[in-house]
Amino acid sequence: MLKLYYRLYQFAFRIIVALIPYHFPQVIAKENATLEVAAVVLHRLKRSRVLLVTDAQLTKLNLYGPMLEHLRAEGVQVTVFDKTHVNPTIENIEEALTIYHQNKCQAIIAFGGGSPIDCAKGVAARVARPRKSLRQMKGVLGVLRKIPPVIAVPTTSGTGSETTLAAVITNHHTHEKYAISDPALFPLYAILDPLLTKSTPAHITATTGMDAMTHAIEAFIGQSNTKETRSLAIKAVQTIFEHLPRVHRDPSDLQSRAHMQHAAFWAGKAFTVAYVGNVHAIAHTMGGFYNTPHGLANAVLLPKVLRYYGQAVHQSLAELSDVVGLTKPHLSHAEKAQTFITAIEQLNLTLQISTRISGIQDEDIPKMARNAYAEANPLYPVPVIFTHRDFEAIIHSVRAEA
Repeated sequence: MLKLYYRLYQFAFRIIVALIPYHFPQVIAKENATLEVAAVVLHRLKRSRVLLVTDAQLTKLNLYGPMLEHLRAEGVQVTVFDKTHVNPTIENIEEALTIYHQNKCQAIIAFGGGSPIDCAKGVAARVARPRKSLRQMKGVLGVLRKIPPVIAVPTTSGTGSETTLAAVITNHHTHEKYAISDPALFPLYAILDPLLTKSTPAHITATTGMDAMTHAIEAFIGQSNTKETRSLAIKAVQTIFEHLPRVHRDPSDLQSRAHMQHAAFWAGKAFTVAYVGNVHAIAHTMGGFYNTPHGLANAVLLPKVLRYYGQAVHQSLAELSDVVGLTKPHLSHAEKAQTFITAIEQLNLTLQISTRISGIQDEDIPKMARNAYAEANPLYPVPVIFTHRDFEAIIHSVRAEA
């Protein structure tokens, strides 16, 4: 009966989602695009005081230095918050919110990977809803107020946070990661500058790229996809298969880096409408318990979960296998699907991504499975609704031996 309820919920939610206005960000994509941020802030948004949300590593690299200098030269007062955690916590966001108010900021520039962008969205949500906690905004449509303008400047090609309506928050007290999803949280602008990703370490390039791959595949195989999301997912999968190995092998390949930025953006658009699935549900609980990098968790989990789904995904994966050019026409759907999953495993191997996740404790697995189950149900329109035992089996299958 529970599974029937979940499917009815997903069907109803799909109808509601079709009525929601999606205002995806305006994209500025080219080399040195960050130098146009000042014009966006001053002339298009008419703001002169902004909070730049980033992290300590990007400050150390001075990656946003040229943009910051240009903003200040144009008269924009910029306050830098560079204490974003790898998985931003409630306390982390509240600290940034205090700085936003103390400096009378009017807009937010999110500079970095998914964590700074999620942190920035969390701050924006709290500005819009000062009397609601982040926990109270958990789930869908918890904001429903206009937020201050957010300009997203991604430095990795994977999370898609620059194009989504979601912010993922971590409660380090309960080891829970949850999303706040609301159309209000769309950034107004996404600045895609391939130069920013050029210095990304190879392992980050690899895992964030596989994060985008997971977004595209989960959106494609889920039961809430549309003609548009299927098209976006296919473009993303094709692009990632072609260009991710190239940028991993040759960091200076700016053309492939630009392609990867677009692939991450397309995958983000796809899962914004079609949602993700059980891979993400497990990856989020790993992040909550052990701070496991999200892209790494997705990369390791993706082939395991796809195989576990069995025949429920054979037709969808066969279609992806065909469009990527992996298989011959005479093969069955099952054979094509297995070929596609093997190709994902081979891509992980090429990218030097482990097949296991270290640090998982046996005693934590039942709680992790409960968290994953609670995240996935009833919202995620997955091909197969997992039980608690299914989630436990998957987690055991990727646990590295001590």
